[in-house]
Amino acid sequence: MTEKERNDMFYVCSLIEFTARQTKNRRRVIVDAMGEEGIEKQLYDAEVNHCLSFEQVSDEIIEQYHIGQGEFDTITNCKYTIPGFMDIGKLYSIMIEDCAEEGKEIPELMNIFRSFISDKISDFRSDVYYQNPSYLECSYRAGYLLD
Repeated sequence: MTEKERNDMFYVCSLIEFTARQTKNRRRVIVDAMGEEGIEKQLYDAEVNHCLSFEQVSDEIIEQYHIGQGEFDTITNCKYTIPGFMDIGKLYSIMIEDCAEEGKEIPELMNIFRSFISDKISDFRSDVYYQNPSYLECSYRAGYLLD
């Protein structure tokens, strides 16, 4: 991946996380609504959308892909400070870069956001999101959290 592609992937992963938090949906709901074409479009538009607020771009995605409010609220009842959406976006972008075959980053993005690991990362009452990205990648590949 080029540096530009890394930045674009980081932006789109952060945007997915932001949108999921706004709508209280699992991350898989957002990527399923957008589909491969929508994610590809967001990657293409990322360089321009960097200049816009996440709120604006997220609102456009919610409207364009008809994303309704969910009930997956992992933030409200947290006792401690949670990581920012960009911190989580960075974690996802690292995982995608490390796990994806060259040219297959979008399907890998969708697989990771649809997998069990995404719900585990999003559970801010646990410490999974603080784990080493290598541990998360190995757990993702194994299909369960490793001991």
